[in-house]
Amino acid sequence: MITGRFFAAGADRRIAITILILLAAAIIVPLLNLAVSPASAFYIPSYIVALTGKYLCYALLALALDLVWGYCGILSLGHGAFFALGGYAMGMYLMRQIGSRGVYGNPILPDFMVFLNYKELPWFWYGFDHFWVAAIMVLAVPGLLAFVFGWFAFRSRVTGVYLSIITQAMTYALLLAFFRNDMGFGGNNGLTDFKDILGFNVQADATRSALFAASAITLALAVFITWAIVGSKYGKLLMAVRDAESRTRFLGWRAENVKLFAFTVSAVMAGIAGALYVPQVGIINPGEFEPSNSIEVVVWAAVGGRGTIVGPIIGALLVNAGKSWFTGALPEFWLFALGGLFVAVTLFLPKGIIGMWDSWRGNARAQRAASLAEEAGTDPDVPPPKVVRSAATKPGDWSASGPEPQPAE
Repeated sequence: MITGRFFAAGADRRIAITILILLAAAIIVPLLNLAVSPASAFYIPSYIVALTGKYLCYALLALALDLVWGYCGILSLGHGAFFALGGYAMGMYLMRQIGSRGVYGNPILPDFMVFLNYKELPWFWYGFDHFWVAAIMVLAVPGLLAFVFGWFAFRSRVTGVYLSIITQAMTYALLLAFFRNDMGFGGNNGLTDFKDILGFNVQADATRSALFAASAITLALAVFITWAIVGSKYGKLLMAVRDAESRTRFLGWRAENVKLFAFTVSAVMAGIAGALYVPQVGIINPGEFEPSNSIEVVVWAAVGGRGTIVGPIIGALLVNAGKSWFTGALPEFWLFALGGLFVAVTLFLPKGIIGMWDSWRGNARAQRAASLAEEAGTDPDVPPPKVVRSAATKPGDWSASGPEPQPAE
């Protein structure tokens, strides 16, 4: 009842509960890390805070994919690229904050540029010593790439597996480009050895807790925005394009514009996830562009249940928790486990964990209704009596006991 009033009428209780959990975690987890003694059973170590914060960034990335795959039918295998671009934008800001504290002591050039004999700072690094510039680039770079890519792809009516292939090709092309030293992004080593963010030490416990809280709050906000988009008239149009694009076009809608908006918003969300991810892990390199990373995001969404908003978040958290355990205990078997998980979900849980839960609840309700009907002595398979309009009442009044309307003479 409380969650039903959390949003306006008709809000999904599951969405409200998810947002409340995330907001509560943003407050409770930092308190248990900073205000509780390490000897206490309630203490949460800093490495757990950082690890969980990383998982929340992955959950935001999975949610971004769910917007286009679950609700628009666009299976993107390139969302890892948008994630990495947002991460690089934040990494450039963090590198500029090092200043003269680097290995070579150059107040302007990052260490890798000094090592590669750069004479001056490349033009595209200008302004990244200001956080607001980096924040704008986190949104603009992935969004602009998605807009340009989607403009040509959707107007050319590229769909299905062909669209998935070219999104993966885009990711691989960026991988090769960022591996080059002359690109000005650190080559295969990437950007690392960060010192400060907004003047605070990135290694400090308080900063890690603040980054965790920022990740949780951002994910909660993204859940709300996605729910608002999906629940709007535009969301219904998204699902119409997903289910019957040709019919939607026949009704006069520009399906390419519908898909372009969703694809761009999704890319911006992925870029924000990457920007929150980088200061928590301390490095960004071209490995984030690996096509396999984008495929993993698809697995997260499939495991949790695409087209459910909450499902991809659950899938991202569970799969990455399993990955952390596997890579520590059985590292050589992780890829086999991931592949087997995806095959098993495809064959036995096509709707994911949330879909399985909804099916179970639906069956339980049907069985409960049948048992109640049997106790009442009625047949649950017999439909209720028809309700007809009485001739003796005014228009708009209906009665089940009134006489049948008579034919006109």
